[in-house]
Amino acid sequence: MQDPLFQESERNPQGFRDISPLAALPYLGAVRVVDVREPEEYVGPLGHLQNADLIPLATVSLALAEAPRSQPILVVCRSGGRSARAAAQLVEFGFQRVYNLMGGMLAWDANQLPVSRAPAEVR
Repeated sequence: MQDPLFQESERNPQGFRDISPLAALPYLGAVRVVDVREPEEYVGPLGHLQNADLIPLATVSLALAEAPRSQPILVVCRSGGRSARAAAQLVEFGFQRVYNLMGGMLAWDANQLPVSRAPAEVR
């Protein structure tokens, strides 16, 4: 089954799909959001997406080892670089619906989209 983000995103050569903040916004409730930054960034000036799971890049493969491979996942970081690396790792591990937030939280902030600054719970 195709998830709603598919039509709003572009295929990346590494197997995941890139999506802009404005295109991702309406679908936040339909995907698992994984923020791969460090805890201090998660609660820092850029904040984070509401209900995002904080899973730093170094731990993403271990933390998601038992996650369903068919679950849609939106990966987020500060500027899109770390999230692209994490997205590529997830594709390698068999995840089928992986999305990278293009431009990361910097682009999210530039579009003045809503953020949270709730304390981090590292997973």
